[in-house]
Amino acid sequence: MTLLGAVLATTAALPAALLPGPTAIAAGAAGSVGAVGAAGSAEAAGSVGAAGATDGYAFADDAVRIAGASATAGAETLTAGSTYRSSLPRNGTRYYRLELDAASDAYVSVTAVPRTDGDVTAVDGVRVSVRDADGGSCSVHSATFGAAHSPRPVTAWGSREIDPASRRCQQPGTYYVAVERTRPQDSPPDDWDLELGVVSEPRPRRTGATEPPGSWDSASPEPPAGEPERRPGGNGFAHAALVGQGAWRDDIRPGETLYYKVPVDWGRQVYATAELAGSAGASGYATAALRLALHNPVRGEVDDAAKSYTGRATTVGLAPLPPVAYANRYASEAQTGALRFAGDYYVVVHLAAQVADSFGQGPFGLTLRLHVGGAAETGPDYAGESRPKGLFEVSAQDRIAAPGGGATGADAASDDDGAMKAVAVGGIGTGSLLLLGLAVWTVAARRRT
Repeated sequence: MTLLGAVLATTAALPAALLPGPTAIAAGAAGSVGAVGAAGSAEAAGSVGAAGATDGYAFADDAVRIAGASATAGAETLTAGSTYRSSLPRNGTRYYRLELDAASDAYVSVTAVPRTDGDVTAVDGVRVSVRDADGGSCSVHSATFGAAHSPRPVTAWGSREIDPASRRCQQPGTYYVAVERTRPQDSPPDDWDLELGVVSEPRPRRTGATEPPGSWDSASPEPPAGEPERRPGGNGFAHAALVGQGAWRDDIRPGETLYYKVPVDWGRQVYATAELAGSAGASGYATAALRLALHNPVRGEVDDAAKSYTGRATTVGLAPLPPVAYANRYASEAQTGALRFAGDYYVVVHLAAQVADSFGQGPFGLTLRLHVGGAAETGPDYAGESRPKGLFEVSAQDRIAAPGGGATGADAASDDDGAMKAVAVGGIGTGSLLLLGLAVWTVAARRRT
């Protein structure tokens, strides 16, 4: 008899009075899955309702308030694994300190949140650079508002990577993160709120390939068909709604940004499309109104696409992307290079504020279709833990908690293994496991008698 069969048979032997009722089991399941974060429609709706998606960006609940310095001398230290909240004035640069070793890659993401009632230009946005103690540049990335001229959260990332072939930024010691606006002379006068995330990635125990994988399936997959399931989007990275492969629907208003997170394992490919419903009885034109973007587990942008809106149903899709692989970091293309981690990827949808000028305040129907292809592979054997812990892996909890994210094909485990994961994660708590143990003991005692 298999392990699963033994558990089921033992459970069946229990008197009904000893078995946990449906309410207890449901409560256990909710507790286990809820610990994963953003699991289930109720949780997603709760996170949106708490801050209100139409009220703007929802910062991480545990974000630490920190003041950016106007010079490196007064910069406060950012710690890997933590999230911070700060602000950025119109003019000037804000500095933050990093203390780094010589064995880990470090990443800093900065999400800048302008006021929704301000005017922004296409080339305005935020620039993030990481510099060594002598002012040498380790990396520079920018994110701008784009052709829609719509105020929205924009995210740029910076990094310090250990690379034996490089001489710069390889030493342990003090580094600085510099944050500034890309076009301050044309930028709104108000301060922008900032959310900063700091991540540390250990090196592999053994050196692997130093070139990105060669060929891969670059055909656009067919988006999942069928009636979409309602799934309210979150209003920030920390409150993103957890989803898997499938079709999901929500409502979106002009100026609003919705966040979803999708577990993507090593070797898997993610593809997304967003469909905006038509507006009856209205006409007009809004440039680059519907924007769809994909961000990696450290919130770095992988790819984005936008479509204008004329009142008719509109669909925008991301370009086909290669499978997630550690060696992608050695690619010269920015899109491929950003697909260097497994973990939670973020699909971000924004509807330009200007849509309201011609088509009203909505809300407008939105359908998100996600396809996760490819076969899961074994990732690198890291020499230590990431900070935050477990960031670059897809946990069993994520696989089970993500709606539509069930394993198929190469990802399917044996029946017993999959079922036991469901038992472990799906909500049989300590008390229920004790009852199972008691049942085993009882059956054994009866057999001895």
